[in-house]
Amino acid sequence: MLTVIQGFLENKVLFAAILGWFLAQVLKLILTSIATRRLKLERLWGAGGMPSAHSAMVCAMTIAAARFYSINSPAFALAVVFAFVTMYDAMGVRREAGLHARLLNKYLNQLEAQNADTDGDGKPDREVDEIELKEFIGHTPLEVLGGVLLGILVGILIP
Repeated sequence: MLTVIQGFLENKVLFAAILGWFLAQVLKLILTSIATRRLKLERLWGAGGMPSAHSAMVCAMTIAAARFYSINSPAFALAVVFAFVTMYDAMGVRREAGLHARLLNKYLNQLEAQNADTDGDGKPDREVDEIELKEFIGHTPLEVLGGVLLGILVGILIP
């Protein structure tokens, strides 16, 4: 077990990537707790929010790959491509999926309430279970930028 941990710590690119992700998640917890005045431990592993942990992770990995293997290496090339795909996905596909989920939640819950109104008075006559698709899964460009900057800092500071 000790050799596995030692091997992990010696792989500076992997270490930078995981440290970037971890620091982003901790910052996300702190910033959300300040903004909402409530401790939301889910922010330690949840998607979405400021800063983007995915962006921090891939940018830390990319900078570390450049530092330790040079910008001419295949490791750096793969890291750059992976970083762009990840950040594009976070701002595009995943963000759009979250917006779709918000609309679906709204309309499906309205439909459930209407179906539970059997006498037509506008009020549900039986208890309605609220539908809650996960809405907070993508990132705004600012959240991605926050992750990028954190990741670059982590990638530079790894000894």
